[in-house]
Amino acid sequence: MGMTRLEFLYGGRIYGCKKCNAHFATIENMMSRAFQGQHGRAYLFSGVVNVSEGEPNERPMTTGLHIVRDIFCTKCNDQVGWKYDRAYELSQRYKEGKFILEREMIKIVD
Repeated sequence: MGMTRLEFLYGGRIYGCKKCNAHFATIENMMSRAFQGQHGRAYLFSGVVNVSEGEPNERPMTTGLHIVRDIFCTKCNDQVGWKYDRAYELSQRYKEGKFILEREMIKIVD
């Protein structure tokens, strides 16, 4: 098996893995801080890097039923959030293709 190639981000504030410091997203990709995850506060991002996606599954959430995939850090394999594949509620469709990073699983990296 080959080495994992990580993408490094540049910019103001970079969010990364709390365990291994792998970069995930920049402040410019953040869409909202008003989300709740399994471990508390969570942030919605338009795009992330250095994550792998699990299998899609239906999950009931506070805003209705969604199809989501758990996302994992490609360096240490910790679960760090999820990706929205589909929202059944019309008002929630803006989340499709977006990513949630749980605040408890991430940190600001240098």
